[in-house]
Amino acid sequence: MGHTTRTVPVIRYLRDSGHEVIFAGNDRQHQYISKTFLNIQTIHLDGYNVWYSKNAIGFLPALFIQLPRLLKTISKEKKWLKRIVKEYKIDGVITDNRYGLHLNDIPNVIMTHQVAPQTGWGWLPDKTLRYLHDKSLLRFKECWIVDVADEPNLSGSLSHPKKQLSNAKYIGLLSQIGNQPTSEKHLLVLLSGPEPQRTILSDMLWEQLKNHEQKIVFVEGSDRVTRQSLPSHIEYHQRLTANELTPLIASASVVICRSGYSTLMDLVKLNKKAIVIPTPGQAEQEYLGEYLHKQGVFYCASQKSLDIIQALQRSKGFPFSKLNLSSEFEQHQTAIDDWLQKL
Repeated sequence: MGHTTRTVPVIRYLRDSGHEVIFAGNDRQHQYISKTFLNIQTIHLDGYNVWYSKNAIGFLPALFIQLPRLLKTISKEKKWLKRIVKEYKIDGVITDNRYGLHLNDIPNVIMTHQVAPQTGWGWLPDKTLRYLHDKSLLRFKECWIVDVADEPNLSGSLSHPKKQLSNAKYIGLLSQIGNQPTSEKHLLVLLSGPEPQRTILSDMLWEQLKNHEQKIVFVEGSDRVTRQSLPSHIEYHQRLTANELTPLIASASVVICRSGYSTLMDLVKLNKKAIVIPTPGQAEQEYLGEYLHKQGVFYCASQKSLDIIQALQRSKGFPFSKLNLSSEFEQHQTAIDDWLQKL
């Protein structure tokens, strides 16, 4: 869903500029976008439906096992796009990490924050993955990198390789969160990301915080049965729209969350303190958590030996340095304007 939420400012700017936007995604993505934008046309497009391991060591092997099916899905979505472009008379395509949505005869863009993805297995697997990934990204007319070109930046080496792609363009940061006055009224637990790790972390945090004395707002991006017998100090939500979520983030003293990139951008937008807990085995999140911890931006804690009460106590001495990138959340508008001139 992070890939969905960060398309919100792109869709909003295109619509505000007078263009018709058609959104393609699965049922869950449709529901979210339709709640965010009234009268937006949607088309069904199945997701990659990736499943994940219950433990860190099995994370990448699980992805490799699914690789043949994923490649087949990418091939099918290119054929799907060819039909849809003709049927709906589409002038241009912007996709977020859907590698098959490109055609030679139509302006197309892929958005990503991982130009140089990491495996967590060392330099040789990383180099091999980078070679294959580069080939996929270069099939698009443009590759929009969701970060700033210079320092300070949010993604480190993931988006700033020594040798950049010929079609790359930095478009700044993207957040569905609007500007909002901030305060410090509660502790916010904001959980998203792949299953089963999302539920595993949710249960850990619930057990450790259910007797905590501070006011807590607990938000789970899931379809699971709502939690019963809520303690008086916990306010519980499941899926929330951007308008519902924004004031909860804005009024949080500390946010406890995954180190997913879209979540990090939302936190930077509102200059919020956070304890980030990377998804075990997901090299991107582990890198971002470690990188931003070393930069003094967010406090990073491991899920394996998580003691959230101890982490909260230790984080009181953490610098929580502000990146001061608020102006970079409008940079995408210039990139869109330039691209529209090519349609």
